[in-house]
Amino acid sequence: MNDIMADESATSKEADSSSEGGIWSGIKSLLFGEGEETSLRKELEEALDEYDEDSEDGEGPPPAKGDLSAIERQMVRNLLHFSEHTVDDVAVPRADIIAIEEKASFDELAALFAEAGHSRIPVYRENLDTIVGMIHIRDAFAILAGKAPVPETLEPLIRQPLYVPESMGALDLLAEMRAKRTHLAIVLDEYSGTEGLLTFEDLVEEIVGEVEDEHDDAPEAMLVPLDGGLWEADARAELDDVAKDVDPRLADVEEDVDTLGGLAFVLAGRVPDPGEILEHEQSGWKLEIVASDGRRVTRLRLHPPAGQDIPED
Repeated sequence: MNDIMADESATSKEADSSSEGGIWSGIKSLLFGEGEETSLRKELEEALDEYDEDSEDGEGPPPAKGDLSAIERQMVRNLLHFSEHTVDDVAVPRADIIAIEEKASFDELAALFAEAGHSRIPVYRENLDTIVGMIHIRDAFAILAGKAPVPETLEPLIRQPLYVPESMGALDLLAEMRAKRTHLAIVLDEYSGTEGLLTFEDLVEEIVGEVEDEHDDAPEAMLVPLDGGLWEADARAELDDVAKDVDPRLADVEEDVDTLGGLAFVLAGRVPDPGEILEHEQSGWKLEIVASDGRRVTRLRLHPPAGQDIPED
């Protein structure tokens, strides 16, 4: 008899448990959607958003001693999204790579180190698609100090960087750089051509923010308004920023370009020469090429469309 009662009690508890589980599943489906699971990443981000909103409104309690500062909260946000980036998202683009030809002399290398202010210089053979290595300035110190002979070629100074695909995760690259103690990676496209360049510092800056030293120049504005509705622009200015600050129609481009320099190349079908004026038909704006180094446009001047109202974004 007791066994029967025990079995009935167990069955009742299982039914209650099953009922509670069904209720909880229903609540989760209502709150998070069918099949959608919450995650620690999402919970942390929502907690940061709620904390910031309460701080701005003044409704939340005062920060506890030792609580996260605004800078620390931003770093946590950056870290939460760091794993979403590929190396292509954060790499220095090919057009901005400063490199030296394999056949160059040591004097030319020393001059480039002094001009660029970089500690590592990539070395290429014939063109940037064939980067054969890099040279660290530390390896040149003894020669510059006169304690070692000047080499006939750069070959004795060349070290091997990492070569990584553009689709590689930024977090994976950070781990590989640490493991191999290499601070420079060459980013390759799908055809094994050079797409860009990435340093260990570039990856760290994605988490902690821009790190500048005493040798870095003060940042220059990419877009500078002039009299008469004109704009002076760096060719590296992002089209998203141009759309926001100048005219949203300038970002209406079918081709896969992200910068004003890329837009100028698309409009001309080649690298335009200084003094050329290109018209963007969708907006009526004219792009005057102010400076070019033969490989890429570096500065432009934007002329507004005559007699047209510029729509707000």
